[in-house]
Order: sequence, then C-alpha cells, then structure tokens
Amino acid sequence: MLDKLKGSKKKDKDTPPDLRKGDEKESSDVGGKIKDLVGKMSGNKGDKKGLSASPGDSKKEPKKMPRPMPKPRIKPKTVDKAKLKPRTSAPPKKPGSGIGGGFGRRVPDDDQKTLIGAAVFGIILIILVASGYYFLVYAPYQEDLQSAKDQKITEVNAYYKGSLAVDSERQTLLDEINNGVTREEVLAIDVIGPATKAWRVYQNQQINTKKDRFGRVMVVYSTDTQSSTDTSDQSTISQKNVILKVSEAQKFVNQSDATVLANMEIQTPDTVAVPIMISRLQAAGGLISVGNSVDVYLKQAPAESTGNNTTEQQPTTTSQSNTPDISGATVLAILRAKDSGTIDANLINSQKYTLDSLTSQSERAQTSSTDVEQLLRAAASGGFNEAETTALLQNYGIKLSDYERASNLGELDAQYLVLLEVPRENVLFLIQNMDSVMLTVPTQQAPTWMIQELRKIYG
Repeated sequence: MLDKLKGSKKKDKDTPPDLRKGDEKESSDVGGKIKDLVGKMSGNKGDKKGLSASPGDSKKEPKKMPRPMPKPRIKPKTVDKAKLKPRTSAPPKKPGSGIGGGFGRRVPDDDQKTLIGAAVFGIILIILVASGYYFLVYAPYQEDLQSAKDQKITEVNAYYKGSLAVDSERQTLLDEINNGVTREEVLAIDVIGPATKAWRVYQNQQINTKKDRFGRVMVVYSTDTQSSTDTSDQSTISQKNVILKVSEAQKFVNQSDATVLANMEIQTPDTVAVPIMISRLQAAGGLISVGNSVDVYLKQAPAESTGNNTTEQQPTTTSQSNTPDISGATVLAILRAKDSGTIDANLINSQKYTLDSLTSQSERAQTSSTDVEQLLRAAASGGFNEAETTALLQNYGIKLSDYERASNLGELDAQYLVLLEVPRENVLFLIQNMDSVMLTVPTQQAPTWMIQELRKIYG
C-alpha cells in the first residue's frame, strides 16, 4: 500500500503490504500523501492548494486508521522427557475406584457387601442347578444309552463269530450302534436279520462241501446241560452230533435263524458201527427194524454202597437236558435171542355131531415143533431147500414182533443185539453205558407201521 501511495509500481505484486505503525514515517512526503488520501476518504474535495490555504487544516490531526489485529503465533510443542520414561509402578488408585467407582461415585460399604453376597449366591445357584441336571438327567440318560449300546454290541459279537467274525456287515453294525444318540434308536437296530442271512449262505455252502458219498452231513451243535444232585447243581456245555441227509440239512438251515446257525457246525460224517446187547425195553420195545433212525438217551440210577452193616445211598445224578446224548443213530442190524426161535405148537380142531343113534365125529390136528436156530443151520449146510427156507424165515424176528404187537402179547424178556452207526467220538460213551442206554424212535423219522398207526389215530 505504501508503494501505491508513493506512486511506485515496480514490484508491486511481489512486495507485501507494510503494516508498520503510523508514527514510523519514511519521509515528509509520505505524510502529505496520507493527508490527501484521508481527505478523499472523508469526502473533502479540493485541490492541493485550497487545502493547504485553509488555516484550520494545519492544526487538525489526521484521522487514525484502525490497527489490524496481529495473527497469533503458534508455539512449537515441547515434549516432556519425563513422560517418555517407562512406567515402573502401578498408577495411584483413585479414591472411590472400587465397586461402582467407574460410575463416578463411591458405593457404600453395605451395598458392596450386598452385591458381593448376591454374586456369590448366584454362582452357587448356577453350580447347584448344573450339578442337579448332570446327576439327575444327563448321567442317567448316558448310562441308559451306554447300556443299550453294550447290549447290542454283545448281540453282534454273539452272532458274528467264528467264520463270520471278519464279515464286513459286522463292522457296519458296530459303527451304526456307536453313532446312535438315543436309547430307542440303538435298540431299534436289527442285528439278527443280517446275521441270519449271512449264516444261511455260509452253512449251505458248507453242506455242499462237507457231504459224504452217501449224501449225508453231520451237524455238530452245543447244548447247556443242567446236572442236579442232592447237594448241588452243575451246568455243563457239551457237544451233540446228528447225521442228516443233504436235503434235510438244507431244509433245517433255511428254517433256522442266527441263534441256531451261529452255534452249529457242518462236518463230514465220521461214523462207526457199534454192537450193543440190550433188553427189549431198551431196544424201543423190540419194534425197530433195519434202517430206522433212533436217538440214544442215558438213564442213571442211584448207586448204593454197603459197609460196616450200614447202607449209604450215593447222591442221585439226573440229567435235565432235553436233548439226546446221540441223535440220528442208524440201525444197521438187529438180532433177537435164539430162545424166541424155539417153536412147539399144537393146533387141534375137533367136531362131533349126534343125531338119534347116529354119531358123526371129525378131528383135525396141526402140530409144529421146531427150532429156528437149528433150521437155519440146516439151511446153511444145504440139508434143506434154500429157496423154501428163505421164504419161510425171511424177517422172522420182525414178523414175530409185528404179530406180538398186533396180538398185544409178546416175550418181554427177550434180548436184542443191535448194531448202531454212531459218530466216532460217541463210541466209548455207548460201550461204557450199554446197560443204561435207551433207544427211542423220533416220530419225525418213524417207521412205516408207526406212521400208519398215527394216521389211524389222528385221521
């Protein structure tokens, strides 16, 4: 601005305005120019001469310009070195910084105790509720679930054993049981169905593989025999054998489930023919014939021992098993004692008619006296016609038993020699208990005469 007042236009754009105070004047010309400028701004127009000629103007002071406000100086920020040092101790605790201190006022001691007691009571209540839920609801539920899983796992192990112990279906069932989340879901898993299907396939394959040249197989199974004495009860597990035709064995397998099929084994028959001498009562009443299938049971009578004029009766042992000791034994031959072959019979028919003094009398007598054993010897030596002798004596013992059965009269004291086909492991048992065995005829494999009688009885 001073440059403009001086009339200097050089570097007017680059030179900043001078804001110095009014009393600092460069020269006397500057004051005159200021007066002219003030006069123009105040509205007094006139030339320079007129202004200077007025007498009052020289005494008047020029009007002061308003002093501009100085800009505030920004002081540089100084960093306190003490604040840069790391804090080695905790800051001092402000008063009232306890419970409720964060809200700007100190909580009274009684209220603090009440709040602490409420918090402790709430924690204890939560612990009691959680413990009650665990012991009364969660733990019993988990026990029931684990019990159901153990039951199903035991069932799987009972059915998938032996040859099926490594079956893939077994692992699938175990995974399904372990993944069950509820007791009902675990108990609903079907174990016996897949096991039965797998065992039927396996046992039918064994039948076709293990059959002998006569078209038979031997089924080996286990039974639990309860033996009771006067002093104690004992339980023993024994193996039983039964010989079946291939068709019968296949029918049996297809009709049984895993509870039976998992506890049986198909083997090739290994049999021995054993002769035993038994009474007629033991020989199924003497009404069995060659080819019949019989079951062998064992009867045991109490044993008595005598000593020092005292008789002590030994504990009686009875078998409570419903299964025979030998099943499916085949009768290969049966011989009756020769006392039944002694024949001495007389048959006399007499008729007498009397009319007035005339009398008519007729008499017919038949006498038979022979010894079948001697007749057999004569036929064997060639003394008799072999064809005629064979026709007369064929199945003599069986025919005799049939006649006795039909007449309800027979020789009950007859002795029988029976040749039985039994598995090899039962030979010693049969020989040692010859006097105590009982031969029975199962009705499912009954002889022809028994089937006819059953049909007559039951229509």
